[in-house]
This record gives sequence, structure tokens and C-alpha cells, in this order.
Amino acid sequence: MTVPNTAPEVAGLAPELAGAKEGQGEKPVLSAGERFTSYDVEAFEVPRGREENWRFTPLKRLKGLHDGSAALDGRAPVTVPAAEGVTVETVGRDDARIGEGGVPADRVAAQAWSAFAEATVVTFDGTPEPLTITVDGPGAGSTAAGHLQLRTTPFAEATVVLEHRGSGVLADNLEVVLADSSRLTLVVTEEWADDAVHVSAQHLSIGRDATLRVVSVSLGGDLVRVSPTVTYRAPGGDVDLVGLGYADAGQHLEQRLLVDHAVPHCKSNVLYKNALQGRAGTTDAHTVWIGDVLIQAEAESTETFEFNRNLVLTEHARADSVPNLEIETGEIVSAGHASATGRFDDEQLFYLQSRGIPEDQARRLVVRAFFGEILQRIPTHGAGALPALRERLDAAIEAELAVTGV
Repeated sequence: MTVPNTAPEVAGLAPELAGAKEGQGEKPVLSAGERFTSYDVEAFEVPRGREENWRFTPLKRLKGLHDGSAALDGRAPVTVPAAEGVTVETVGRDDARIGEGGVPADRVAAQAWSAFAEATVVTFDGTPEPLTITVDGPGAGSTAAGHLQLRTTPFAEATVVLEHRGSGVLADNLEVVLADSSRLTLVVTEEWADDAVHVSAQHLSIGRDATLRVVSVSLGGDLVRVSPTVTYRAPGGDVDLVGLGYADAGQHLEQRLLVDHAVPHCKSNVLYKNALQGRAGTTDAHTVWIGDVLIQAEAESTETFEFNRNLVLTEHARADSVPNLEIETGEIVSAGHASATGRFDDEQLFYLQSRGIPEDQARRLVVRAFFGEILQRIPTHGAGALPALRERLDAAIEAELAVTGV
């Protein structure tokens, strides 16, 4: 199934550019609503690094995922423990449910969609206990494609932790399909080994009066690029996307999201924070955050806000942040976007040091407070509580700070 490219050719462009798919070649799109999507790998041009959706990504470090040279002959096992109210199925690509979340919007996602051998479908019914799903890398020197779909039944309420770990190269698609009046809290962790490459497309489909809360934590890996796309199927949807990333020397962490408000009376809130610590003599620590929010003409009474903050801890670190907000109707409740990138606040450090706290400890306290707003979104009390996960991630960040000497 291919979405046709109906854009006219532009006179004066080189032949390879004139034929480029909209949003994939060097010809820019005018709106996020024009983004090209297809299940067909060959419908996408091979990225060369000058395209808008690839210009921040170091293509040489993708291990061939972008140009078709990756073997994709490994396996990335998905482990789902048995639990009451949870149904786990292994299905082929002919299963009618596969694709309900959305369609690939770049070549790597289409490659992963075409290459996976089996998909894992996890359905949540009622109010099951919190569930941890683990995705293991294919191993050093191996490359794999994967596909995971999380579903809810109407009125279900579930909490899921999706952990990524291990070595190797993985390209995958994650579908989240929320039924009407259901609620899902999803915590996604990228805790890869230092050699790992993970390129993931997340397709988040929201039903009528459904609520999705996603917390993303990126700590490990050589290159991690995650692209969430939110679509609303009916009015009343409510989505909260928050995330944090800690980039060490040589790491590339990229979040590239689109929230597409195409129906009325829906809400979205986006908050991502990154901290970066580079080191002389190595590749810069690099974070990328692209936040696209589109409010289409039909999406009256929309409420939305997106914010990205980046804390640059040292030299040899680079943070790119591009918030984009498109509004096609004036009949909205509220809409806004913001971005801020800076170094340590000297006043905060001075305040802490004036109270007897050594400078190194003061710096670590500032970073932990910076991330605290995100970690607090992981519930520690009541139904769906994840106190052990919150403690583990807090300890992992503390370990990062200790290693990098902040």
C-alpha cells in the first residue's frame, strides 16, 4: 500500500530532485500535513543528509539502515511476561490489526516494516497490573527489524514499561492503538550498550476520550533516533509526551515527533529535556529535538503546548532544537511552543555553594533537579505505581553524572 506523490515537478530542479518524494528529497514541504508516507521502501529516496528529516542524523553511523545495505538478518527478541488481563500474540504481517497505528514516514521505518518476520501484539483488557516488556538487541555486529503493537480494549487502564537493552542495530516500528475511553501509561527506556544503534518509529493512535501518557528516557546507545507520531481518531483524545536524554561524548540522541490534531476537542502536551556532556578529542555529544504540532482546520477547541529544554554541561556538546506549530483554524482553546538551550545557571551554583555544598555536588544537584520534573511523571503510588523503576532510573542518571564528573 503506497500513498501516491501528487506534487508537481518543479522546473529547473535536477532530475533526481524533481522526482524526489515530498518531504524526502531536498524539496521542502510547506506543511507537516503534506508529509509523505508509504509501506513501500522504494517509494522513499535514499537519504543523503541534506533532506529536512535527515539533516541532523549522522547517516554513516546508521550501519546501512538508510540505504538498504544492512543485512537485517538478526533477531531482537521481545519478552512479555504472562499476566491477567494481558493477551500476547505472535502474528504475521497479514494480520488485519497490523498498520492500524499508522504508516511509515521515512525509509528506515518502511524498511523495518517490510523486513520483520513476525510481529508481537499485546492487548490490555480491564485493569491489569503494571507490565514490563523487554526488547533485546540482536547482538554486537548483527542487525534486526522488529514490530510491536500495544492495544487496549474500551475502558481498559494499563501501565507498561518498554525496556530496550543489549547490543547491535535495530530498526523497528511501535504501534500503540488506544480504544475508546481507555487509558495507557507507557514508559519507554533506551538503556543500550555503547555500540547499539536504534531507529524507531512510534505510531500512536488515540480513540475517542482515550488518554495516553508517555515517558521516554534515553541514556544508552551510540545513536538513538525515535520518531513518535500522534494521530487522533475521534474527539476527546488527551496525550502527554515527556522525555529526557543524557548524551555523553560521542552519543547522538534524536527525538523527532509530530502531533497531528485533525479532529476537534483534543489535547496534547509535550515536554522534553536533554543534558549533554562532551569531551575533547571525541565526537561531540549531540541531541536533536524536532517538535511538530499541526492543528488542522477541522480541529476546533484544541489545547496544545510543546516545550524543549537543553542543558549543555561542557564544551564539545551540541543541542539542536526546532519547535514547529502550524495552526489552520482560529477556533482553538490554546496553543504554544517554546525552546531553551543554555549552560549551568551561575546563580543556582552560587546559592548552593554559599550553603556549604561543594561545586561538584552542586552541579550534580542542578542536573538532577533539571530531570526531576520528567522522572516525577513515573507514578510511585496508587494503581500503576512503578517505584522500583523510578529508583533505578534515578540511580542510572546519578551513575552517568559520576562517570562524566559533573
